[in-house]
Amino acid sequence: MAKTIVVLGARNLGGAIVEHFLELGWNAAAVARSEDTLTRVRERGALPLQADAADMSGLREALERARSELGSLDAVVNAVSASRASGSGPFGGGPLAAADLEAFRGWTVAVAEQAFVFLSAGAAALQQSAGGTLVQITGGSARRAIPGRGLWAAGAFAARALVQAAAQELRSEGIHASLLVVDATIESPKTAGYTTDTPREALADMREIADAVAFLVDQGARGYTHDLMVTPAGERWVP
Repeated sequence: MAKTIVVLGARNLGGAIVEHFLELGWNAAAVARSEDTLTRVRERGALPLQADAADMSGLREALERARSELGSLDAVVNAVSASRASGSGPFGGGPLAAADLEAFRGWTVAVAEQAFVFLSAGAAALQQSAGGTLVQITGGSARRAIPGRGLWAAGAFAARALVQAAAQELRSEGIHASLLVVDATIESPKTAGYTTDTPREALADMREIADAVAFLVDQGARGYTHDLMVTPAGERWVP
C-alpha cells in the first residue's frame, strides 16, 4: 500500500511538496481554506482537505479524513505561513519600542499557536498510525532575531522549542519530529514582486526544499535528524 503525506498549506511551497511526493509514488493530501487553492490540489491529483490549519478540531478532522480516504497516514508537513500581520505595521512587527500588542499577537502568538496546533494534532494522528514523521518548516528567524523583526523571531523560536519538545516526547513511539529551517527567501510567485533583482542562486528552490522534506521523511529510526537547515550558495551563511 502506498504511504500518505498530508501537507498544511497548498499554494507555493506546499504545492511543490505535494507534487514531489506524488512523483515518488505517495498518496498526498493538502489542507487549505480557499476553494481556489483546493481546486489546484485536486488538479495535481491530491486529496483536497478544507480546513483552517490553525484550528485544532478542524485539523484533527482533516487528518482523520485523509487516513480514512487514502488508507494510511505516514507524514504531516507544516508549510503554512502563519503570521497574521495587521497590515498597518512594518514587516516582522517593527522595533520593540514602537510595536503594540496587536503586532505581537499577529507576528508572535499566531505563529507559535499554529505550530502548536500542527504538532499536537499531527502527533495524535500519527500515534494512531503507530509512527510517522512530522516536519515543521520555518525560516531563518528561528535561528536568530534581527532588528525590527523580533516579534516574528519570537514566534519562530517558539515553534522551534515546540518541535524540540515533540521530538523528545515522541521518539519512543516511532514518531520522528523535525524542524526544517529555510534560511533564505524562497523563489515563488509569492515573492516574485520583491526578488526581481536577487540572483537566483541566493533564493531557495521549492523543489530542493521538497527534496529535503523527503530526506527527513525517509529516515529510519536509527538515523533521525531533528534539525535541518537549507541555505542557498548565494545567500550569506551564518553558523
